[in-house]
Amino acid sequence: MLDRVDQAARPALAGRPMPFRGGGFEITPRRWLAPGAFALVLAAWQLGSSLGLINPMFLPSPLAILAALRDAALSGALWINLSASLVRFGGGWVLGTAAGLLVGLVMGIFSAARAIGLAGISALFPIPKIALLPLLILWLGIGETSKVTTIALGVFFPMAVATYSAIDAVPRNLIRMAQSFNLGWSAIVARIILPGALPGILAGMRITVSVGLTLLAAAEMIGARYGIGAFILAAGNLMLPDQLLAGVVVLSLLGLGLAWLLGRAERVLLRWR
Repeated sequence: MLDRVDQAARPALAGRPMPFRGGGFEITPRRWLAPGAFALVLAAWQLGSSLGLINPMFLPSPLAILAALRDAALSGALWINLSASLVRFGGGWVLGTAAGLLVGLVMGIFSAARAIGLAGISALFPIPKIALLPLLILWLGIGETSKVTTIALGVFFPMAVATYSAIDAVPRNLIRMAQSFNLGWSAIVARIILPGALPGILAGMRITVSVGLTLLAAAEMIGARYGIGAFILAAGNLMLPDQLLAGVVVLSLLGLGLAWLLGRAERVLLRWR
């Protein structure tokens, strides 16, 4: 019975061209799809606000947010707060990323360091780092050091996990082949392990940028006079949703800019892929 069904279906299958399946799940660029979808959402949002379907006290229109952003830029408040946030974020992110890279590299290569470090990271990683800010203020004062340290701690743990996980993903047959050619330990690390782990490390950096920006805004809301987080908090206290969302837009644009820079770095450093 099944043989007769197969024989009947075979001519139909033979006459239908089969699509080529050798692409290897290659990602096809769709450069204008994301901006087009974003523009469509903004247009629908603005239309709903213009027709009175959206209450501006709860959700201002995109044009109102743009006007608030323009006013903050012209008054100078935007640049004062943005510069303070950039200094805090830059210091915390660089320190946390460098420390996470170093610890993750050591954990990925040495078994003893993996056993000790993994236990410590598993115990400390789940703690919300913003919850430690009052304690850091008690230890380090209300100034910039406590805020930068909070960001650095939040960045450190995901960077360390991403680094040693990326090292684990390096094919071991490449390392064994290098050992069979009598390559030294340092040469294997520099020429095989680090290049092989680089995609995972750069992906971890993308995650830490988002974590760092989240902690930046939260730390500035708790104990800062200037900064985008302080700007957002002040707008919320004054019930100015257009200025509040203008601050959120600045954070979003900052994240997009940093993601673009990391994307450029990936294209340069991972050209061999």
